[in-house]
Amino acid sequence: MWAHATPGIPDDMFERDEGVPITKEEVRAIQISKARLGPGDAVYDVGCGSGSVTVEAALQVAGSGGAVHAVDRDPAAVALTRRNLGRFGVTNAEVSLGEAADVIPSLPEADAVLIGGTGGATAAIVGMCAEKLKAGGRIVAGTVQVETLAAVLAAVGGAGCLAPADVTQVAISKGRRTSTGTMMLARNPVTVVSARRE
Repeated sequence: MWAHATPGIPDDMFERDEGVPITKEEVRAIQISKARLGPGDAVYDVGCGSGSVTVEAALQVAGSGGAVHAVDRDPAAVALTRRNLGRFGVTNAEVSLGEAADVIPSLPEADAVLIGGTGGATAAIVGMCAEKLKAGGRIVAGTVQVETLAAVLAAVGGAGCLAPADVTQVAISKGRRTSTGTMMLARNPVTVVSARRE
């Protein structure tokens, strides 16, 4: 269904559910890029929501045993992620229903961790994921709220095994046709925090 090697699958290609968040395509492309994924990598998608990041990551790591381990505590999100994996023919991803803190200890070591929703347990999840990262592995978190950003930065700084964080704020506007031309509509700014395990 997606015949390109690059990330950034258009949002309208995914099945959607109004109650389940989706990481928008431009932000998703930046997050995947910051994760430096390659064939054979083991990846976590924590707080997978719609599964858009899970799908994109799985396509990037396909081959040589690459796999994505997605987790969400919302049954609707898990069901939607599974449907979107099927929609894109992705077979190298598994989705777990549960709290990240309960699922992560059972997962294999990761080459990259992508963090979306944390349900307020941001510091604990970042710390736990940092410990599961292989040397040179990367952790990438997308944040919308200032409080979540502060928690991610504090957790990265306090992990003891992560290099100083790279912080990038993304402000996207998308064009929408009107009767007289094209109007640019702003989306919420997203701050992407990434760090490498030393």
